[in-house]
Amino acid sequence: MKKLFNWPNLLTFFRILLTPLFLYFLFGNQPYFEIFALLIFIIASVTDIYDGYIARKYASVTKLGKFLDPLADKILMSAAFISFVILDLVPLWMVILVILRDFIVTGIRILMNSRHLTMETRKSAKTKTGVQVGVVCFILAYLITQRWEIFLGISDYIRLIEEYRIIYILMLITTIITIWTGVEYILVNKDKIQQALKK
Repeated sequence: MKKLFNWPNLLTFFRILLTPLFLYFLFGNQPYFEIFALLIFIIASVTDIYDGYIARKYASVTKLGKFLDPLADKILMSAAFISFVILDLVPLWMVILVILRDFIVTGIRILMNSRHLTMETRKSAKTKTGVQVGVVCFILAYLITQRWEIFLGISDYIRLIEEYRIIYILMLITTIITIWTGVEYILVNKDKIQQALKK
């Protein structure tokens, strides 16, 4: 029970709980709510960095943590991208590919952990996560500028974002990177995946 409620797992639970709060503020349509949504997303992303760091530093890695940590990340990120589809900011097909890749890889990791197999990861996975977080923050910041008159002074820059379809391009890049890292993950670990499937 003590291991269950260690700090890394508590941070992971906290990140999961932040997801509905993030959605509440994103769709709340009240003053300051978009800013709160951005701050909540940033806080949740920071906890993702620290729970893994704390778990490794203090040797408090648990089976529950291995299961929940990647799942919590995917829940938060999927909620953000699906919200952007609802808000008509990004195409549905891109989000489907991103979510499908993330949950397939998460499923493979869970399978590997259940078979006591260690999977090889690449630095590209961290790049993918960084790109996704950056794009979500960019889109949230764009939403803030759309709903606040105080940002009228930068309307020319906002017009450039819309004219050159910057959000579409960033989401396309995110989708390509996400799919590639998923393919790379499977190729690098194909032998262990086959081994796990045979058990």
